[in-house]
Amino acid sequence: MGQGTKVEPRTAVATAAAPKLKRVLGLWDLVYYGMILTSPIAVVPMFGVAQVLSHGHALITLLVAMVAMTATAVSFGRMATVYPSAGSVYTYASRSFNPTFGFVVGWAMFLEYLFQPLQNSLYAALTIQRLVPNVPLALLSALAVGFMTLLCWFGIRTTARANEILLAMMSIVMVVFLGEAIWYIIGHHHVVGLISIQPVYDPKTFSVRAIAAGTALVATTYIGFDGVSILAEEVENPQRNVLLASVLVCVFTGLFAAFQVYLAVRVWPDYRTLVNPETAFMDVANVVGGYKLFIGFGAVLLISSLAGGLAGLLGAVRLLYSMGRDNVLPRKLFGHLNAERGNPSNNVLIVGALAYLGSLTLGWERSVEILNFGALMTFMAVNLAAVRHFGFSPGMAGKRSLLLDVIVPCLGFVFCLVIFLGLQGSTLAIGAIWVAAGALYVILKTMAFGQPVEIDFSES
Repeated sequence: MGQGTKVEPRTAVATAAAPKLKRVLGLWDLVYYGMILTSPIAVVPMFGVAQVLSHGHALITLLVAMVAMTATAVSFGRMATVYPSAGSVYTYASRSFNPTFGFVVGWAMFLEYLFQPLQNSLYAALTIQRLVPNVPLALLSALAVGFMTLLCWFGIRTTARANEILLAMMSIVMVVFLGEAIWYIIGHHHVVGLISIQPVYDPKTFSVRAIAAGTALVATTYIGFDGVSILAEEVENPQRNVLLASVLVCVFTGLFAAFQVYLAVRVWPDYRTLVNPETAFMDVANVVGGYKLFIGFGAVLLISSLAGGLAGLLGAVRLLYSMGRDNVLPRKLFGHLNAERGNPSNNVLIVGALAYLGSLTLGWERSVEILNFGALMTFMAVNLAAVRHFGFSPGMAGKRSLLLDVIVPCLGFVFCLVIFLGLQGSTLAIGAIWVAAGALYVILKTMAFGQPVEIDFSES
């Protein structure tokens, strides 16, 4: 146990009386939740830019990123089997290293979950404003954040069902696109046109450096899968289901995105003719399905934004609860559970308010970059925790696997570090200020006020 760790005794009466998170989520609830966080259309806004950066090899970049992110997913899942707690990486880092380091990681991790509903509510508001330009953006943002907050307020079962409905709606539009794209390719190139090596490998434009640049971008397609582990305390059989769900979300996301990109490249094979790479997938939809499918993609982008924001808001709420329960943040405020709904209702309101305020002060592109800062720090920390626990802890002596316990998490860490260092300098500066503020808080709490960081492991 790390330095400064203090396990507070609990009486049987207090334990029985205190409301707890309920284990009500199955494997596929987790998979649906993770796929909502990553989004089944996450590759859509990146398609054109990835094609340009990779010189027409966006499909390869997706598959390379899938393998790398799956390594990190294995670390998440394996650590969740050891510590099935609502704190996710916050708990893993606290147990594997020490509570102070765990708090700083959790502080950085909060950026990912807070900025998920923030940037999604912004995107939803901007999407609606294109259809009704006279409605103020502040009002549209309030409606988007309010929708997410209301669903989260009613508890985890309501949120899980809402996630499944929203995922189904997004999938319907994407399936229509896939059908129209296949029909278009057959109509122009016959059935044999469906099979081509060109989207995978084009010797005229193939470049390892270009593929590396594209991979750094499309890796963000997978950001969100880690949200699966933060629900560990509400999962049936977390030792099995969190690991399986983390890996399945990465694999499903990668293969589905790769299929979308494959068809898009067959419809629009020359990346050099993309007039506007940022909206290139919309142009592809217009080619294969006309204006109706173009509008359909607008609707599905709105749904995806709301669904992804809801999932991110839930993750932020659970992370604050875990830190509040440990009294790292004030327990009365952040560690409170609503006895009727079994959810941290105070945190729902706090995160909803922060998301709305952020949507009024930050642009969409900046919010995405800050989200990536928090996510990549989280990914690096979980890989370090996995190496420390499985590769070097005394309890693993005699049962270690060099490949699974050391090599896999080290590869995951290196890949995330390369992407992290590729973030814009201003984003790194903002993130560094946030992390420094968290470190200052924990220093004041432990040294100036004489209160050690206390991590309560009785729920793990």
